[in-house]
Formats: sequence, structure tokens, C-alpha cells
Amino acid sequence: MSSTPEVFKSGFACFVGRPNAGKSTLTNALVGKKIVITSSKPQTTRHAVRGIVHRPDAQLVLVDTPGLHKPRTLLGERLNDLVKTTWAEVDVIAVCLPASDKIGPGDRFLVSEAAKVAKTPKVALATKADLVEPDRMVEHLAEIAALGESAGIEWASIVPVSATSGFQVDLVADELVKLLPEGFALYPDGDITDEPEETLVAELIREAALEGVRDELPHSIAVTIDEMNLREGRPDDKPLLDVYANIFLERDSQKGIVIGHKGARLREVGAAARRQIEALLGTPVYLDLHVKIAKNWQTDAKHLRKLGF
Repeated sequence: MSSTPEVFKSGFACFVGRPNAGKSTLTNALVGKKIVITSSKPQTTRHAVRGIVHRPDAQLVLVDTPGLHKPRTLLGERLNDLVKTTWAEVDVIAVCLPASDKIGPGDRFLVSEAAKVAKTPKVALATKADLVEPDRMVEHLAEIAALGESAGIEWASIVPVSATSGFQVDLVADELVKLLPEGFALYPDGDITDEPEETLVAELIREAALEGVRDELPHSIAVTIDEMNLREGRPDDKPLLDVYANIFLERDSQKGIVIGHKGARLREVGAAARRQIEALLGTPVYLDLHVKIAKNWQTDAKHLRKLGF
């Protein structure tokens, strides 16, 4: 007897939350491979990344969005616009509310904005469940229920989850799939993202550059790929991928921080990024990094266009 499910569902779910609410880590956990960069620095995600979860009964496309925040730059405004556009296009909105933080004004603002997308079902996820004791979790779940009520949202479900420990990650997928429409698979089997490889590689370089830099720098870093090709004349069993990339900063004074003493910091960034790129693409990589300045690019429309925003 065939075990093909009688009903196949497919559609889009989007994770929303304040910066650093665990959206990207959860996306990676559900997809089963790292496709979105994660960092302890807030505002790491800068565009809507689609991750694809394949199941016998469904294809769930996850859209990880930037954190909704009070914008201080033109880049910030564009990121917020991107979040709201995404909300209007998905089948389910999953709001991430970390159990390790008290619910604050940022969460209330976010939930009241999500409530405006009236027809789309909403799930609340109590992320980072591994960081709190059970009694704190009970309290947090009650706060989430009250938050939904005050915003006029009836949560389809409220699920505690930890992407780091794997706790209830499968249950989150089940809850999201329940709310998807019936339909055919939207992507070929085996695809885990529709992001171009260049974009994924640029993001992995940016993640490596973010680690360990001083707090004022994270938003000032942007990465572009000049060239990415397999080196010619190599035997098939010994391929080498050449990647030429630029790390853009806003001010000359930031260069020293990223390059480090005698280039030590930049070498570390290159080595860390190379390991991640090789793990993602399964090919040895030669990585050539250059640090450049695009003055105040976060507030300059022309620079933003050039850098892909």
C-alpha cells in the first residue's frame, strides 16, 4: 500500500519578531541546514530569505525577515517596509517572542502591526525555551495569550520552542503546515533555499566579519561579491571555487577594526568565512577579501542601490 498522504499542502510562513528573537536560528533548524546567518548582534538579517522544508505531506516555505524596529536610517526604513510587504504575501505569520525576555513595547508594537493583516492566521512562538525555568515559561505563555487578546488576535496556537536544543522544532513545523492551503510542491525536491549562491556566500562573509567587532560596527558592514567561479584547468575531482569579495564600511576609521593589526583580524574573518562557504557548497574555496569605504552608505539611496537594498 502506498504511503502517499491524501492531502498535500504547500505555502509560505513568515517568522517575525523584534531583532534577535531567534528567527534565523529557528529557520535554519527547520530547514536542517544553515541558510540564514545568525549573530548575537541584533539586526543581522537584511532581506527576506526563503528556506524550504520538505515533508511527505507538505512543502513549507519559511520566510525569515529582518527584525521590525524603530528605524534610524534609510536602510532601517527599507528593512521595515520589506517586513510588512512580506506579511501581506504569506499564508501564516509566526510571531517569535523570546521566553528569556519580558514582553515589552517593541513586542506590543509588532503584534499590533501584525493584527492589521487581519485574514492571515497567526501562531505565537515562545522561542529560546532552553534559557528559562518551567515556571517562567508558564508566566511567559500567559503573557503571550494576554498580548494576543489585547491586540485582537486569536492565536492559532502558542508553542514553546528552542531551535538550539531542538525542543519542539518539529511541532512548530506541524502547527504551521496545518494552516497552509492544499497545493502542489512549489520548489524541486532537495532545494533548501531560492537564494542565489552569491547572496548566501556574501552573507556568510558578513557573519564572519560581524563576530568580535565592537558594538558600533555591525550595521556599518555590507558585503558584495565581485566574482565567483570555478577555477579553470582543475581536474574534476579537485575543484576550487574562486571568490572575490568586498567588505564595505562607512568610515575610514572603521577599517582598522576590521583589518586588525598587520591584517590579523581580516585573515581570521577570511578563514571563518571560508569554512562556512565550503560547508554550504561542498567545494574547496579560495577567498580574496578587500575592505572598501562607501561613505555613510546606510543613509545614502545611491549606495543602498549599489549594495543591493
